Amino acid sequence: MRSCQQPCGTPGVKSPAPRPEERHARVSYGNTPRAPSSAPSWAGAARLRGWALPLPHAPAGPVLPPQAPPRPGPGPPSEGGGSSPGPSEAARAAMRPARRSRLETLELRRQLIGSSCKLFFSNDPVKIIKAKGQYMYDENGRQYLDCINNVAHVGHCHPDIVKAAHEQNQLLNTNSRYLHDNLVDYAERLSKTLPEKLCTFYFLNSGSEANDLALRLARQYTKHEDVIVLDHAYHGHLTSLIDISPYKFRNLEGQKEWVHVAPVPDTYRGLYREDHEDSVTAYANEVKNIIEQAHKRGRKIAAFFVESLPSVGGQIIPPAGYFQKVAEHVHKAGGVFIADEIQVGFGRVGKHFWAFQLQGEDFIPDIVTMGKPIGNGHPIACVATTKEIAEAFGATGVEYFNTFGGNPVSCAIGLAVLDVIEKEHLQAHATEVGNFLMKLFKEQKIKHPIIGDVRGSGLFIGIDLIKDQAERTPATAEAEHLVTRLKEEYILLSTDGPGRNVLKFKPPMCFSMEDAKFVVDTIDKLLTGSADQNYLTEGCCWTALKSVLSLFFRSAKTKPRWWMLNIQQN
Repeated sequence: MRSCQQPCGTPGVKSPAPRPEERHARVSYGNTPRAPSSAPSWAGAARLRGWALPLPHAPAGPVLPPQAPPRPGPGPPSEGGGSSPGPSEAARAAMRPARRSRLETLELRRQLIGSSCKLFFSNDPVKIIKAKGQYMYDENGRQYLDCINNVAHVGHCHPDIVKAAHEQNQLLNTNSRYLHDNLVDYAERLSKTLPEKLCTFYFLNSGSEANDLALRLARQYTKHEDVIVLDHAYHGHLTSLIDISPYKFRNLEGQKEWVHVAPVPDTYRGLYREDHEDSVTAYANEVKNIIEQAHKRGRKIAAFFVESLPSVGGQIIPPAGYFQKVAEHVHKAGGVFIADEIQVGFGRVGKHFWAFQLQGEDFIPDIVTMGKPIGNGHPIACVATTKEIAEAFGATGVEYFNTFGGNPVSCAIGLAVLDVIEKEHLQAHATEVGNFLMKLFKEQKIKHPIIGDVRGSGLFIGIDLIKDQAERTPATAEAEHLVTRLKEEYILLSTDGPGRNVLKFKPPMCFSMEDAKFVVDTIDKLLTGSADQNYLTEGCCWTALKSVLSLFFRSAKTKPRWWMLNIQQN
């Protein structure tokens, strides 16, 4: 298994973050020479990778978009009378349709796109027309720092990825029923990142397709039907996956008889918390009890299906050793262990290439699913499994064919993503920047009581916002307000978790030390500012007061005065 050990930057910060007006919008990639910079030492991570990117800014008014590179056009005609030159750039510009305003685009979207397809910041959506690295640009050229787009894994529009797609598109793009080196080259490269027994691959187009196939593989291999999932889990939008996603089915037709829901191994606000003597065994025993109850009803377990790090569930880090104990119970029941790496794979966790490896070297899942970051925005997905499971699936005699899965262009892009991760040392970079970001937030936790927990690994980080320390009540409205205010500061962030109170950080992997400090400084400013502070802390203090009084009444067994009763009732 590959493990990147090369350091990617200097964590120490010796000078303050630049003011918004000082931040620039220059973009360069690869080995392009850079102009001398006065950036602080913690920007060294980007320099070491050789990828200098624009820095977030909050201009007072519209700015011009960054200069686009010249479009490639046909060369001059040959002496023998080759093709004539194409139209001039001005002529091409005249032929393009006029760009719509943001409100016109919004109105057309409301007319033409299903209402269930939601927008970020629905009350005031952003129109994004361009992106580079970890930055996105609206129609006025204003630059936003992207803290949530884990799909653009190695950075938006990375030139190496664009080049790989373009070059292969000029040669061939067809289905996988023909021999082509890209398919086997890509499978071989992926196999080197995984435990040896996960050596058979299926290529698809989306994470939902991958998880649906994983479910089919498990059922065919075990001849069982039932699936155990974690509470609040989300595994995809297909009918088969909505059925195993409590995050979705609780708002639809409810839980099917063959689906069993285990508690999330959350040691901050779950059943067994950080003060429990053995939370690993306690949470694993919950799965064991589910299996026993299912067997009493004549049910048989096909799979335990889990995100290696539950994302929608609140950016949860399961305690090490939990997967091993659960796998033991599941295997004993004749089931298989499926690790969903669609959100968190490909080096995001820093210490390892795959998030399931955080559990320890002695844990190996039976099936691994991949998606989102695998193609850096291009639709690719993959399922990796054992020879035994693959052969059981093939024994049906029914062909598995996916029209676009594993096509030469997709595989070329997948190979390029792996190359960039390795060449730019992004796995080690994720550790460096992620540790720095969590350190900064832990310092803010001391200052701001609304920050209840800071958890994560690499560039998968959750900041749990709470109303009170005793009950850890989710600060849902406060989190929504903060995310909205951050957008006004040109920072794109969102929330997750059952209470929608966990700030989730899953930025492109080129996210820098400087970006981290800029985000935390901005959040500190918003939490400290008078208007925002009143909004964000008023509810926290009121809830804390009620919690303390409630504890006092229960312990003292005294009858509160009428005005205290009014406080408790409110």
